[in-house]
Amino acid sequence: MSVDLNPDSVHEQCTEWLHKNWNPELSLREWRERLVDSGWAVPHWPTQWMGKGLPAWSERTVSLALNAIGAPGLPTGVGMSLAAPTILENGSVDMKSRFLRPTLTGEYSWCQLFSEPGAGSDLAGLSAKATLDGDEWIINGQKVWNTSAHHADYGILLARTDSSVSKHHGITYFVLPMKQEGVMVRPLAQMNYHSSFNEVFMTDARLPKDFVVGDVNAGWTVALATLAHERRFGNIVSRPKVDTGGRVVQEALIEYTEYMETYKWYPQRAGRVDLLVPQLTERSLNTDPMLRQDVARILAMQKVSGWTADRARAARELGKPPGAEGSVGKLAMSTIARLASLAHGHIAGADGMLMGPASPADGMVAEVLVSVPGQSIAGGTDEIQHNILGERVLGLPREPQ
Repeated sequence: MSVDLNPDSVHEQCTEWLHKNWNPELSLREWRERLVDSGWAVPHWPTQWMGKGLPAWSERTVSLALNAIGAPGLPTGVGMSLAAPTILENGSVDMKSRFLRPTLTGEYSWCQLFSEPGAGSDLAGLSAKATLDGDEWIINGQKVWNTSAHHADYGILLARTDSSVSKHHGITYFVLPMKQEGVMVRPLAQMNYHSSFNEVFMTDARLPKDFVVGDVNAGWTVALATLAHERRFGNIVSRPKVDTGGRVVQEALIEYTEYMETYKWYPQRAGRVDLLVPQLTERSLNTDPMLRQDVARILAMQKVSGWTADRARAARELGKPPGAEGSVGKLAMSTIARLASLAHGHIAGADGMLMGPASPADGMVAEVLVSVPGQSIAGGTDEIQHNILGERVLGLPREPQ
């Protein structure tokens, strides 16, 4: 069935398909298999790869249709946000055939293996090594800050394959099977008492020769594509509608709850701007002119940042590649988080260091104070974002290598 390039028509035709095929008594896996077969799972993907070849805006249009009927969509996490888009854009036919569909259906789960303890923000300075041994690559090294590595089936991995060339040109992008003897995953304890990340040790870990995304020694270009997807706005995870009932929704709710457990402290990392006005009122400081001015400025910055996100989303729906908005938005989020943390400290005073039910915002303020520094690090440090904007947008000289 052909689909007109019109949002209303796309929504109508997707809704028609849903009314004929939505069955809440299926398992979540069975439902996603059916959704993928229809092409509505990823309508903006090419038709030869389970899509409908529609413009990028169709992704949101179909998401609205799914939400309206209470049907779950695709899996959340690294698989759909980073691994699948990167493999679709840069992978060989064999890689796409092997990994895309199982990722769409949730059969395969993923983690990201980029950062290293010795490289910091200099991702290209990585030292994990991959050596070709016949029909297999042997991987040795360590990665860090790896969300979901403890249960992932595969990891998207950057490793050095040629040390004789400049650091950006000797890197290869791999798919690493995680559940093997040569891969050890260890959780990291955070100072906010959560444990969302892991460190991964690879000791003679092995992967097939053809588990390479892109070309050997050309992984930096592929990595930039992944990072562009990582910094884009709008990756919002919606809670399944429990009132629709059925097996598929219950399984989707379990999946959602497990996924969000890892990220439950992220609102504190972002500064909990929503708590500023209630805390001012609760502590009878809402007439203090300086505090009012500080909070008003933060709320205004948050609103402007939201407009930037809307602009980025609109550009994506027009089919434009991720642009400078990602770095601008990342810097804005870091700035808002720091200012919010500072304002929380001014409002709560020394009490802001207390935890527990009798403390400010039931301990959320204390958690904000120790979580916010992570906002300027995760997804590319503020310094990296400044370099990206300076070099690629403003045309300033490149940073010395």
